[in-house]
Amino acid sequence: MTVMAERTSHTSVEHGSHMSVEDFERIASTAPETVTLEFIDGRIGEKAVPDGAHAGLIMWLLKQCMQSRPDLDLDPTQGLKVGAYRKGRARPDGSLVPPDHFVGQGEWADPTGVLMTVEVTSYDSDTDQRDRKEKPSAYATVGIPVYLLVDRDRCEVVVHTNPNPEAGRYRDLHTASFGERVDIPEPVGISLETEPLKRYVR
Repeated sequence: MTVMAERTSHTSVEHGSHMSVEDFERIASTAPETVTLEFIDGRIGEKAVPDGAHAGLIMWLLKQCMQSRPDLDLDPTQGLKVGAYRKGRARPDGSLVPPDHFVGQGEWADPTGVLMTVEVTSYDSDTDQRDRKEKPSAYATVGIPVYLLVDRDRCEVVVHTNPNPEAGRYRDLHTASFGERVDIPEPVGISLETEPLKRYVR
């Protein structure tokens, strides 16, 4: 089985692959702390180590969420069971949840109760497939109400809402350029002034 590395070249695992989610979890549990693995849409992949600007953007977003919704936490580390029959494993850049929501759930939590997932694009060849196609499908399939994509390549914020789990997609997408105000609807209910995002792009 070929492992796809997001920060270098990659090869997809064929959809006919017989790797089970249990096999993936075994591999992920023995990976070094410096390596983060995901298993989405039949592909096992290594999530790129965040660059300084990526980490800075996540911290900025954390602060915005804390100011607007102090009743919620944006967790930047929790893994989620995603995709059809919860057979995928993703580690979003952020999951917006009530306090202590993931306590006792282990490395891969059930997505029920997650209000929003966040992904920030990395500068690698797999961003289009991973963050713009696979991740929204996986998150919509499990009914996460909002998927927020901060696209540093395109200098855009894309708010995906109204998930259709059966079709594996979000019905509504709102795209705004960096610098515009972005309103994220309920159950999130946050507005972002995105001018500061310009400092986190190359």
